[in-house]
Amino acid sequence: MSKEQTRPSESLVQELLSERRELKVAVERLKIELEDAKAGGVGGPDPRVKELQQEIERLRYQLASVRAEVTHLREERDQLKAGIERALDLLAEE
Repeated sequence: MSKEQTRPSESLVQELLSERRELKVAVERLKIELEDAKAGGVGGPDPRVKELQQEIERLRYQLASVRAEVTHLREERDQLKAGIERALDLLAEE
């Protein structure tokens, strides 16, 4: 019974963790692209540098939001699990 009730939140946590990994990869890819743009600036600053910096900041913010949501969902899952265990203990006592 408790496994069925925790599965949706666990799958959501897994999805969020997967999204977090994807965002980290995107941030690293953009950092590399930004460094390449800075290094290849023979004809002056690359106009994409500012755009890439903004994208990195947006992804950092999104990553921080996902981390906070994962933490919240884990806490919620743990609270639900503890409540279910208490309820089962009370039922077992009766």
